[in-house]
Amino acid sequence: MTAWLSLLQQQRVIAVIRATNAIVAREMALAAAAGGIKLMEITWNTDKADSLIPKLQQELPDCKIGTGTVLNPEMAAEAIASGCSFIFTPHTSPEIIELGRAANIPVIAGALTPTEIVTAWQAGAAAVKVFPIKSVGGVSYLECLQPVLGDIPLIPTGGVTAENTSLFLDAGAIAVGISSNLFCHEAVAEGDWTTVISKAQLLMQQVQPFQGRS
Repeated sequence: MTAWLSLLQQQRVIAVIRATNAIVAREMALAAAAGGIKLMEITWNTDKADSLIPKLQQELPDCKIGTGTVLNPEMAAEAIASGCSFIFTPHTSPEIIELGRAANIPVIAGALTPTEIVTAWQAGAAAVKVFPIKSVGGVSYLECLQPVLGDIPLIPTGGVTAENTSLFLDAGAIAVGISSNLFCHEAVAEGDWTTVISKAQLLMQQVQPFQGRS
């Protein structure tokens, strides 16, 4: 999965899109892309995710469209069949990881404690999603993990904001996943995509390619 890690090192931000309406989800993805974000996670519980993912991949050829909130092997098989570029799970499932490896699809497994993170990595995850990061201290928790788990590519989610993204990246995250702070409820409800585009642009201005750990 060297190519996947290289992509993370360059892009650093994954827009996490969850919506009960496929039309709204598409607009969210288009706005994020217009703001410079090139990695999109369409959660599998988003309306019509199975058809939206390949559609967005055609509309946004410079972006990679993956999926998330994949809870079991059946969901994973359906997601792979849809043509997703990567899979995020909120937990660690060796079966899902193996399905992804067989299809050459990166699986980013969810974990929280050091034991869970190491277990996910040893199971073959392409990176580890540290979720929900805000519940265990946010940036300070990631800083505590780095001295012992710094060789594992970590992607904090669940509490990442435009304001703290650079702090997470400086603390050693290979990338971050951002959702509600980027797609604020008011802007999405009003179809104010200009605000989302502007926020994505400001977010990406903070991002520098990953330079490795000292």
